[in-house]
Amino acid sequence: MSESWKNPLTKLDYPDPDIIRVGDTYYMVSTTMYFMPGCEILRSYDLVNWEHAAYVYDTLDGTDRQRLCGDKHIYGNGMWAPSFRWHNGTFYICFAANDTHKTYLYTAKSVEGPWEKHLIDGFYHDSSLLFDDDGRVYLAFGNRVIRIIELKPDLSGPLEGGLNRVAVVDPWKHNLGYEGTHFYKINGKYYLFFIHSLETRWMRTEACYVADSIDGEFTGGEILEDDMGYCGQGVAQGGIVDTPDGRWYAVLFQDSGAVGRIPVLVPVTWNGDRPVFGVDGKVPHTFPVTSTRPGHEYTPLVGSDDFRVPEPDARRYGSFGLKSAWQFNHEPNLALFEHDRKNGCVRITTDKLCGDLTQARNTLTQRMIYPGCTGEITVDIRGLNEGDYAGICALQSAFGFIAVTIRGGQPCLVMQHAEFDRNNVRTITEEAVIPGTGDVFRLRATAEFTEMKDEVSFAYHDGSGWTPLGPVHKMHYRLDHFTGYRFGLFVYSTIQTGGTAEFRDFIYRPLR
Repeated sequence: MSESWKNPLTKLDYPDPDIIRVGDTYYMVSTTMYFMPGCEILRSYDLVNWEHAAYVYDTLDGTDRQRLCGDKHIYGNGMWAPSFRWHNGTFYICFAANDTHKTYLYTAKSVEGPWEKHLIDGFYHDSSLLFDDDGRVYLAFGNRVIRIIELKPDLSGPLEGGLNRVAVVDPWKHNLGYEGTHFYKINGKYYLFFIHSLETRWMRTEACYVADSIDGEFTGGEILEDDMGYCGQGVAQGGIVDTPDGRWYAVLFQDSGAVGRIPVLVPVTWNGDRPVFGVDGKVPHTFPVTSTRPGHEYTPLVGSDDFRVPEPDARRYGSFGLKSAWQFNHEPNLALFEHDRKNGCVRITTDKLCGDLTQARNTLTQRMIYPGCTGEITVDIRGLNEGDYAGICALQSAFGFIAVTIRGGQPCLVMQHAEFDRNNVRTITEEAVIPGTGDVFRLRATAEFTEMKDEVSFAYHDGSGWTPLGPVHKMHYRLDHFTGYRFGLFVYSTIQTGGTAEFRDFIYRPLR
């Protein structure tokens, strides 16, 4: 069954995608960095509609930085650029974490798990696994200088005396050298795909090099230079996959401003042994696709939540008893988090003093969607202490939020946001504060991303309608966090610990 599809794919922040097909099912994994549970796997039967399949891990190593202890954090770090493979009945996911400088290998017989954690000795940036036909296993990795090493049979580290070579060296000296490696063997030839940039100006491109043998010369260059007419942002970095009927596609990503890096589907054809990405050098906005399971109904990747998800779903998703759309900002402390399914709420308690929102533990997040979305939440503040803040935010280092705080024993509604000057110095400003009444507040955040408008506004419900609070906040995708903006439900303390906020009836509305 064929139908037409319009790029981009998920319209959500799923960067550095890698993709495989097992039978009639496609699986995709991407970078999740400091959010936990981590290393999310998506599932599709047509390459364009995707749903949650599993998280590979709930927590990684439990370090102080991963747990947001004190002012420690792993913003901009955590797991990057996973490699996804299926070989002889086993799933393999390999990635490096930039805070621990370790390379992790997770294996499972089923995508749903359980996933077993292993380490590969060494630190390998943007690595890609290749299982060769003769039983040997290789890892390609690097930035600018791309190396290939042979691994031990158990994949625990480099094989002594095994292949260890430089495969490709970037001849240019500009912002982005070859990285984001994806390594394949197709029809007896070896392929290395990379993200790159134009030599004359910043724009992401896709490059490919091919060799006749694992120790042969790799030759190639740029194979895709297209921004799809969107703000000069190139499409690059990702995996390729074939369909059951022999067609090929790539799933790459495109920088899309504050919403993050969004996957894009690119048709691939072959000119001899050379891949050709797109049509006449361009990524088509629409083209036909075929489903291996027509009629399948996909579960949305983001959405509203009354927090009454039944226990069987919680076990299936393995995401701390929550719907799979939710991830915590860093590793949660579940002793301070309660999911009350009967009453339809979550409660978060503080255990440390915070200088600002980004230090708040147990912040519950969902990705924002392009071209825009609204998130609404009811906050019960009866458990808050003096100086506590509880509300909904647009999470990034240049954050914005609307919250209720306690001052002089009385509730106040506040809007805060963070901005950076030309010297990269951050200033947090409280733009609005008004007295509040009662114990329960309905708060809203609305984000707009079209053509990188990247603005978020905040409002509260006064009993008869929505009232804006504070100015529109300009969102900026910053590399210190390196992720797209998300809705965040948060509480943090500034004077004394032990305050509790209760969150109910989260409503998620895409703008269109």
